[in-house]
Amino acid sequence: MTANHGKVNRVVLIGAGSVGVSYAFSLINQGITEELAIIDLFADKALGDVWDLNHGKAFAPSPTNVWLGEYQDCKDADIVCICAGANQKPGETRLDLVEKNMKIFKGIVDDVMESGFDGIFLIATNPVDVLTQAVIEFSGFPAHRVVGSGTTLDSSRLRYKLGEYFDISPKAVHAYIVGEHGDTELPLWSRVTIGPVPLQTYLDNHDDYNAEDLDQIFEEVRDAAYHIIEKKGATFYGIAMSLARITEAILRNENIVLTTSSYLQGQYGAEDVCIGVPSIINRSGIREIIEVPMNEEEQEKFAHSVQTLKSIYEPAMKRI
Repeated sequence: MTANHGKVNRVVLIGAGSVGVSYAFSLINQGITEELAIIDLFADKALGDVWDLNHGKAFAPSPTNVWLGEYQDCKDADIVCICAGANQKPGETRLDLVEKNMKIFKGIVDDVMESGFDGIFLIATNPVDVLTQAVIEFSGFPAHRVVGSGTTLDSSRLRYKLGEYFDISPKAVHAYIVGEHGDTELPLWSRVTIGPVPLQTYLDNHDDYNAEDLDQIFEEVRDAAYHIIEKKGATFYGIAMSLARITEAILRNENIVLTTSSYLQGQYGAEDVCIGVPSIINRSGIREIIEVPMNEEEQEKFAHSVQTLKSIYEPAMKRI
């Protein structure tokens, strides 16, 4: 360890692959944390990343202290972000990765907990909902201190696509994808607004747009990762920016609503499952899960997503 931890924020990144390093790059360029330790099984590669990131420090908004970390650095960390694990291959679903990555995660979480870590876990590796729940089990932490990236990226993709369609800034589009970060996710069309205007009202007031186009927009959002993987082998910039946003919300105690993978204990009529839902994020992790009213079709699709995740998690956990 090369840092003295005082009253500063510390993030430990585990997994210096494309997602992890893109996340580190985002943290440094946005000045989100004062300390960043990077841990990876391939230490030489991670050390090269540390050097490379440090060489641009003169251009960063604040001088983040970055070093090649060890698990003992987790003891004083505010957030441990896990990006380690097997990557999704072309033609492979996120759920196909479950057994590989649950075994990897068991070892990682054991090493983190042995350090005396008492902060918040942030999970990015797929299948993220299943692995978020596994970390709750492996760590013994209260559920609110284990946050998965969930459908934060999917929601951002939807806002981007709707913004492109309506020729309006994505920041003015308020839209949420919920459910599994994967094939059974769903958009809450009944809750989308363009600025303060409900989506259906906006469509009714503009002859150039049509509700039938929404299905195509959602399909492009849902299948975006498959198309990107086909073109470049992996997705990493978008998810890294999503992770940076969640990290910022935690460290700055923002109380902002993000669609993280959160552990349901009766909300939405579901029990014992981590799934993407709007949640209030602050320094404690998940302060509150917001129950959004859904129409009948949305309720049915969400229940299907819940059952899909439960059918994967429960047998996989028994084999660990």
